[in-house]
Amino acid sequence: MKLKVNKDVILESLQKVQTVINTRTTLPILSNVLFTAEKEKLWLSATDLDVSVRIGLEADVIKTGATTMPAKRILSIFRELPVNEIEIEVDEKDAASIRCGASYFKIIGMSEEEFPPLPKFEGGRVYTIDQTIFREMLRHTSYAASTDEARHLLNGVLLSFKGDKLTVVATDGRRMALMEQELEFPKECEADMVLPFKTVDELMRTLQSEGSLKIQATDNQIAFEFGNMLVVSKLVEGVYPNFRQVIPSQCDERVSIERDALLTSLRRVALLANEKSNSVKLSFTKNKLEITVVTPEIGEARETLPINYAGKQITIAFNPEFMMDPLKNLVSDEVFVELTDDLSPGVVKSNIPFLYVLMPMRTS
Repeated sequence: MKLKVNKDVILESLQKVQTVINTRTTLPILSNVLFTAEKEKLWLSATDLDVSVRIGLEADVIKTGATTMPAKRILSIFRELPVNEIEIEVDEKDAASIRCGASYFKIIGMSEEEFPPLPKFEGGRVYTIDQTIFREMLRHTSYAASTDEARHLLNGVLLSFKGDKLTVVATDGRRMALMEQELEFPKECEADMVLPFKTVDELMRTLQSEGSLKIQATDNQIAFEFGNMLVVSKLVEGVYPNFRQVIPSQCDERVSIERDALLTSLRRVALLANEKSNSVKLSFTKNKLEITVVTPEIGEARETLPINYAGKQITIAFNPEFMMDPLKNLVSDEVFVELTDDLSPGVVKSNIPFLYVLMPMRTS
């Protein structure tokens, strides 16, 4: 294998693929990046066996071939090289010679045959969606996924392709975020699948601001192809809980609140919350919302917001971080808060097909 490549281009591509590598792996080959040189193209691939990433970049390929090199070391070398054009030549024993200006490195690699192959997706389900839309759907929901490793299904994000619609859902049992998008796909492609959070994180980092995204899925694998990138992931096994049954069928009161003002007030009063009493009270009275935190060993904080409200008086307590999460990710000027009483879930909606259900906290 022999090729010439631009330093900045290969450095950017290496930084993208190496994020999936598990630094604690006991298999040496999983610490390496696969270099595959084809006609006018260099492909870089990395995997931890659960998530795989492949990216293509332009290169002057003099001789085709493939090898693997240690990701961390090769990234450090390329970062420090002095000029823009890098020449890479690999012999039959997978020893790579790297030349750039007056710099020379020799790196001992491993055979491509040891690198785990990417799965095939012939005959699987296929969907197409705008990259920006899909990234926004993940961004508006993924923060609600569970961080409890014992609840592996809830650690992921549900993609539900049903009824000409994609529904993306995340929940940890105490709150749930949901976003929907109309999408055309064949009836036989209807399916529910749960993405591991690492895959969600990778997609939010690498999806671009324009262009389409092709999704291919089998019963236990899923692939995302966009631009010059391919992200392949295992799916989380199991049946996701029935998320629709936690959505309140009706509410007694609905109030419009300026999103940024509510977020700012919550952020300020939450400064006096702690792990022991991590709740914030929202008191809705005529044309006024009072937000309070009382922490006996620290003190108390109070904010008052003018609102257009003529309903019954309701005082309800929420986890402040959980209440702020959707407000941080939404961009609309106002949000709609739906309530029934102090023991029923609260619902946050926006001017997009988004819904957030939050369980209240009991306070003495």
